[in-house]
Amino acid sequence: QVRLVESGGELVQAGGSLRLSCAASGPTFSNYAMGWFRQAPGKEREFVAAISLSGGNTYYLDSVKGRFSISRDNAKNTVYLRMNSLKPEDTAVYYCVAKNARYYNQYTTFRRANDYDYWGQGTQVTVSS
Repeated sequence: QVRLVESGGELVQAGGSLRLSCAASGPTFSNYAMGWFRQAPGKEREFVAAISLSGGNTYYLDSVKGRFSISRDNAKNTVYLRMNSLKPEDTAVYYCVAKNARYYNQYTTFRRANDYDYWGQGTQVTVSS
């Protein structure tokens, strides 16, 4: 069982930056591929970013490429989402997700919500115009 706790969400002005953190507790963090999803009010949940077991491969939603960066620190059991040049349309609850990927290639990333085994409670990001 993996428990995910997100932090770092807050109100920020357009053009600003935030770093979200997701602390994982449970067995062998390095066996888990990680990701971030978001859901805005009245909208469907959408994939934002994913990172492979080793951190050697990442994948992003087109609209955040070049602005967001996902990373992980396996020694700290933590995954991060650095968000720069924030826009009002980035306003959403951001969820950290984990998938047990120990039998996958270390560079595999996962982009579908139902790929993931564990979800955090979410952290609110609000970008004002």
